[in-house]
Amino acid sequence: MSKRKAKKLQLNDNNLVLQPIKPLTNNQGLFFNNYESDKSQVLLGYPGTGKTFMALYKALEEINNPKNDYRRVVIVRSAVPTRDVGFLPGTLEEKAEVYELPYKSICQELFSRSDAYEILKKHRTIEFITTTVIRGITLDNAIVIVDEFQNMTAHEADSVITRIGIDSKIVFCGDMLQRDLTKHNERDVETLVRVLQHMTDSFDFVYFNEDDIVRSDLVGAYIKMKHKIYPDGY
Repeated sequence: MSKRKAKKLQLNDNNLVLQPIKPLTNNQGLFFNNYESDKSQVLLGYPGTGKTFMALYKALEEINNPKNDYRRVVIVRSAVPTRDVGFLPGTLEEKAEVYELPYKSICQELFSRSDAYEILKKHRTIEFITTTVIRGITLDNAIVIVDEFQNMTAHEADSVITRIGIDSKIVFCGDMLQRDLTKHNERDVETLVRVLQHMTDSFDFVYFNEDDIVRSDLVGAYIKMKHKIYPDGY
């Protein structure tokens, strides 16, 4: 019987120290508890509730644990802009850089250093891809974070989840009231959510509400008022 290959711990090897994070709300605590089950996760709810921040924190914490087979974090999102910004020059990787800014900011906070994301990406501890290039890829030994997945069609989301390989799991993060898709036939990712809700052996769900907003008091007040006046969003 062959011995398992020793897991390389990129955080330790590159002097990156993950700052300890504790949940600030009940639903954040529920996610932390759910994550220990090793199931895949679906995080749904308002902006400013820390969905992506917590997902990336727990994923990085887990790949730095020598007792499991997770070796990388793969961030996937759809390249859908809020407004049309016209043609973006450069290679596919250069065009995708604008969508990586939130994760650079999160990593800067998680490691208290501005170059943390670049280091993690250089060593492929973190990989960022868009749904444009997801086909044909198999994601083994990975924790896959599908961010802003409300901006995916059901077909796109289906393409992502069917890429999950051996010793991998997936975390969906999104807010159905913040969709940037405009055509009715594109706004059908709820069909995927309904399927996942029936997969109770594989997925846990956490629904974040107004009381989970931790970004700032202003953001909390604004979102509460917005949904009071426009319950279905703008």
